[in-house]
Amino acid sequence: MTRERLLAATIALVVLVALVGGWKLYVEAADVSRFVLPPPEDVATATWELLGEEGTWRHLRITLWEIVAGFGAASVFGIITGIAIGEVRVVERALSPFLIALQVLPKVAIIPLLILWLGFGAGAKIVIAAIFAFFPVTAGTRAGIRSVERNHRDLATTLRATRWQRLTQIDLPSSLPSILTGMEVGIVLATVGAIVAEYLSGSEGLGWLATFYLNQLQVDALFGVIVLMSALGLALYAAVLALRRLLVPWHQSTLTDHPSA
Repeated sequence: MTRERLLAATIALVVLVALVGGWKLYVEAADVSRFVLPPPEDVATATWELLGEEGTWRHLRITLWEIVAGFGAASVFGIITGIAIGEVRVVERALSPFLIALQVLPKVAIIPLLILWLGFGAGAKIVIAAIFAFFPVTAGTRAGIRSVERNHRDLATTLRATRWQRLTQIDLPSSLPSILTGMEVGIVLATVGAIVAEYLSGSEGLGWLATFYLNQLQVDALFGVIVLMSALGLALYAAVLALRRLLVPWHQSTLTDHPSA
């Protein structure tokens, strides 16, 4: 482990200890009810008990499937759309108003409508997760396509490369860092979309489980579910970061140490 990584890990640990310590101190000093804010040790115990229940793992697998399926669909359609609007100006002018409208639309407000159309099953949650993640992937792909060096394209033209050859051998490889940046944002939003949909209309999944414990006034278990949600989101984000390291190990965004270090 490098000195920089060790320092970063130490700072993160200190911040975590400070947050938990402050949480514990506030609960004890202010005499906060456990029904409002349980102490950290109660949350840790509840989380451990949740992990020992088979039902928790079933709900986690359902939420994971909804997020991954929605994110996968958003990535495929987002990359295709981003390539189209990045390569063809006419397509960009035609589709940009719709894409912007989709982005500024309050998606949480239309979740009940989507559920009304698509039903209460996992399919609706997958579609909602995909809608949440679609725009960042599209925007990242478009930005990557538009940022390809003109010299590279001129060289492809000189070599009489076809449009498909230029796309697959120059444009897409050069655009990968921007595409992956969009995917990093997309996986976070897909997680939010799937869990919010479960909150509003689910009968399974971590979002529904959180609502269940809230209705039962088991606040420590509710906090435990939130911990599991956060852990799931971090794991999925880490998976996309690992994909970045695998696909673009040469890019500055992947390098952990600066050249001058």
